[in-house]
Amino acid sequence: MSDDSPDGSAGDDSPGGDRPRDEQARAGDGSSGGDRGDGPTGDGSTGEIPAGDAPEGDGPAREPAHEWPVEQRRTEYETGWYTGGYDRVTQPDGSSKEYYWAELPDAVVVVARTDDAVVLVDQYRPVVREQCLELPAGIVEDGESYSEAGARELREETGFDPAGVSLLEEFWCATGVLRHRRGIVFAEGLEPVGRDLDSNEFLAVRTVPVEDALDVARRDPANDATIEGILLAREEGLL
Repeated sequence: MSDDSPDGSAGDDSPGGDRPRDEQARAGDGSSGGDRGDGPTGDGSTGEIPAGDAPEGDGPAREPAHEWPVEQRRTEYETGWYTGGYDRVTQPDGSSKEYYWAELPDAVVVVARTDDAVVLVDQYRPVVREQCLELPAGIVEDGESYSEAGARELREETGFDPAGVSLLEEFWCATGVLRHRRGIVFAEGLEPVGRDLDSNEFLAVRTVPVEDALDVARRDPANDATIEGILLAREEGLL
């Protein structure tokens, strides 16, 4: 994943989707950082979700019992890579609290299969100071779908051009602190075309047998995106 990023700006969340970013529309102010409410449901209540009300697949979004109105929204810093700030909101008991957040561009993670192997990249991550074996990943650029971004990132990082890319899942990440969406895509029909690395990408391409992919992903230092991607692909019967 490259650290190159578009200009970060404050404001409403920018949800992802497998369609161009400028066509996406999802209601709501998004998630704010910090602890959410008094009870385990996050809205101050402690009740369980009735079986008939449990969300399924792509059904309608669940609505909070409290509106959580935003009294103030403040951006405290912009790095060019992400934006940080807080929302002061009214909680269910009428009190006010500042919830801090960091807003990042959408990202894509690629589960790429070639014959009976999964393609990984081996790179040092200065932020956590670990040598990491990961699925290829990167930022979704303006106007790209997750599938388009995944195909581009796969070509750039590994030198494989996929014949087909499909979206497995998209979701919010670290909802207690991040305004950031991630898409997991599956790529197949890989043809070698040569890599096109960014100036800050120093990585090697590795492959692991499909049957070993999850075990490899769980070895230290494990990371969330790689485990998520492999598990989702296995659940879909693709690995």
